Amino acid sequence: MKIHIDIDCFFVSAARINDPSLERKPVAIGGRSDTKIFSKDAKKQTVNFENSGSFVPTFYKTYEKSDDDLNAFRDADGRVRGILTTSSYEARAYGVKTAMSIREALTLCPQLIIKAPNMTLYQKLSHELHEFLQTKIPLVEQASIDEFFGDLSGWVDDEDVPRFIDDLRHEIKKVTKLPVSIGAAKTRYIAKLATSHAKPFGSRVVYAHEMDSFIDKIPVGEFAGIGKSMKEKLSSVQIHTLGDLKNRRGTVESWGPYAKELYARVTGQSDEEIQTKHLRKSIGISRTFDPLYDRSELRRRVHVLARHLSFAILKLKVIPTVFHLGIAYEMKQKSHKNITLCEVFTEKKFDSLCQSLFNEADIHKRLHAIRISINCSSFTRESKRELSLIGFNDEQKMQRLTKYSQDIREKYGIDVLKWGSEL
Repeated sequence: MKIHIDIDCFFVSAARINDPSLERKPVAIGGRSDTKIFSKDAKKQTVNFENSGSFVPTFYKTYEKSDDDLNAFRDADGRVRGILTTSSYEARAYGVKTAMSIREALTLCPQLIIKAPNMTLYQKLSHELHEFLQTKIPLVEQASIDEFFGDLSGWVDDEDVPRFIDDLRHEIKKVTKLPVSIGAAKTRYIAKLATSHAKPFGSRVVYAHEMDSFIDKIPVGEFAGIGKSMKEKLSSVQIHTLGDLKNRRGTVESWGPYAKELYARVTGQSDEEIQTKHLRKSIGISRTFDPLYDRSELRRRVHVLARHLSFAILKLKVIPTVFHLGIAYEMKQKSHKNITLCEVFTEKKFDSLCQSLFNEADIHKRLHAIRISINCSSFTRESKRELSLIGFNDEQKMQRLTKYSQDIREKYGIDVLKWGSEL
């Protein structure tokens, strides 16, 4: 059997380990992009390559400790900005939800305690749990900072799984102080679904003969992989539950390969092996800001984002070959530009490339921009593309300069060296 382990309200649980007085109180963790990344003052940032993703940024700065963490989300004019990355079950009772604005959450629950994120602590606790699970289960896959998959096949008999996972969640709580919920099933997808029905701090096993009754009344939106557009498409043909979906195989599979695979996952016919090690396939950086029209300032911000992303790429020791830059404007307008380039990576070339991509992508010049994103993918360690040798000697000289800059930033921070155009 496969099992899925999910830390309950992870960021809040971590805050409670640090401060037990938060127990049984409505608590939420705020989140906000580091808009001060564009400040001309130097500051030291941290780069995280482990488990970055939704609400877990690759680049982050540690908020200064304060008696009132809400101050971390106040602008100079006193406005509270930012969204919630997670909230405790006590807060959810008031209608507080993930991704809700902090201001709206405080309106619903005035006594809500807002805490600033502590990414260093989250990574530490996540790593400790991963190490502990490896002593209990032969194959463990870390899917994100707060969830894991395991394979019990040949390790625990199916009839013993309920007792095993129940004991495991209590043992995890005792050793790491983290409350977890655990689901078990024939496939990882159904195990994950079982976990959501075991929360909080519970365990649930779904045997093969229980599949139909288990999924019958579950709304389609609860299944991982069914997003907003797919949910709307299913709803348009009166498919509202996973039971409905199971009974409409012909309709669903007629929508193409993705829908066909989705049907197989929902019905327990498709599974994936446990991957104990994941290679990063892409890396990106983006920032949302107040509407900005000044193109020279926008280009300066591209310089800043490119410098940060270049630092991360060099730290990963990869050479990307596909580059993407996107711009979001007011009035819901968007634009983007891609390019494939198989050459040695240097910071200067990357910076120039990003400026060029921005100039080409900026097609709504009368509109204010509100977001810039840069993404790099198709690293040469996985790609079959060959690097161009044109100008290779000159590139090697620039590579040496890039390495010297990287060494200095590793020691003193990403902002210690900047492009003159940033100032």
